[in-house]
Amino acid sequence: MKAVLIKEFGGPEVMSVGDIDKPQPKADEVLIKVVATSINRPDLVQRVGNYPAPAGDSEILGLEVAGTIAEVGSDVNGWKVGDRVMALVGGGGYAEYAVAYAIHVMPIPDTMSFEEAACVNESYITAFLNVFMIGGLEDDQTAILHGGGGGVNTAAIQLAKALTPNAKLIVTAHPKKLEKVKDLGVDLVIDYTETPDFSALVKEYTKKKGVDVILDHVGAKYLKPNMNSLGYKGKLVIIGIISGIKAELNLALMMVKRQQIIGSVLRSRPVPEKGEIIAEFTRRALPKFADRSIVPIIEKVFPLDEVVAAHQMMEDDKHFGKIVLKIADA
Repeated sequence: MKAVLIKEFGGPEVMSVGDIDKPQPKADEVLIKVVATSINRPDLVQRVGNYPAPAGDSEILGLEVAGTIAEVGSDVNGWKVGDRVMALVGGGGYAEYAVAYAIHVMPIPDTMSFEEAACVNESYITAFLNVFMIGGLEDDQTAILHGGGGGVNTAAIQLAKALTPNAKLIVTAHPKKLEKVKDLGVDLVIDYTETPDFSALVKEYTKKKGVDVILDHVGAKYLKPNMNSLGYKGKLVIIGIISGIKAELNLALMMVKRQQIIGSVLRSRPVPEKGEIIAEFTRRALPKFADRSIVPIIEKVFPLDEVVAAHQMMEDDKHFGKIVLKIADA
């Protein structure tokens, strides 16, 4: 099969399309003929050598796929060859075929294209897990979602608008993306280049109450303003550390306000645990895609042989929403 191969760790130019053996599904897996996949920030980190695939998963880049089932493992029930599916994978998405655990597979609603479905499993499930299952955002609460315009951020905004329509959303974004973020229905958008310490604006907006949930991928640089922005019993969920791993923490403030700091990753969780997360997402969120309450935001669809350009677009931060790789025709 055709797949994106990496000759060495480095920039986008280290990738090329080549031939590799097609994977074979284990008893509890399905083989998916991939129509589309998408680019995610962890792919770029893995490409430079800092985010290896979990043991047993494919070394090929790609954390989510959409396509049709080509083979079914001997222990798999509920799926058959030809089913339109999307799946979370530990690796292997940038290829014509990928294997996925059967419990990590979801049906593609008839109303969705393969390109749209290719956007769901990594970004939307990450957002759902951390904002709702861990953060516990409720309809009368307020959340800060950092990184306005990225795949996980736009997913979190859309999910919050669909699942908790009365929740108030504050988003930090680059000035070039402020208007597009506002168009998604966000209540307060903050230019992080102009206001790196956003806590004063947050306190003013919330009338000093603070927020209930913060989804953060920035890390050390934002720890102090995040904690100052959190309200009583607020939760800070950290899913990335692009600004560093060390920062000072005011433990007294955290104790008095009974705040929580929670670290979270999706990829390295045990297979059964990821299956439970996907099952809850299927139950609660997937109907919102089926009725088009949520439509994945796609910046551009690239053919597989333009994977270098696709990665470069993400590195240059020139996208809003998701970047999709088209592997094959449906």
